[in-house]
Amino acid sequence: MAAQVSFDQLDKDQIKSFQDFLLSYNKLSEICFTDCIYDFTSRSIKDSEDRCALNCMEKFLKMNQRISQRFQEFQMIANENLLAANQKAQGK
Repeated sequence: MAAQVSFDQLDKDQIKSFQDFLLSYNKLSEICFTDCIYDFTSRSIKDSEDRCALNCMEKFLKMNQRISQRFQEFQMIANENLLAANQKAQGK
């Protein structure tokens, strides 16, 4: 029974992770489309639109990566501070 519960939780975690990915992908698509696509008079994508979309995507992904790095840095600092506070409290 415990294995079933953990598999159910794993499925829920995977679904949540995939939903988060899709939200991020949709946000990226919306932002870059709105900023870069402006000519609806032809079926082809102009070179300037293509370059803009690639630059937009690259900036978005770099920004997400940087935010994740900073979050990890802050989490490490917070954990170190918590550990130091606990050690100080136990030492008294």
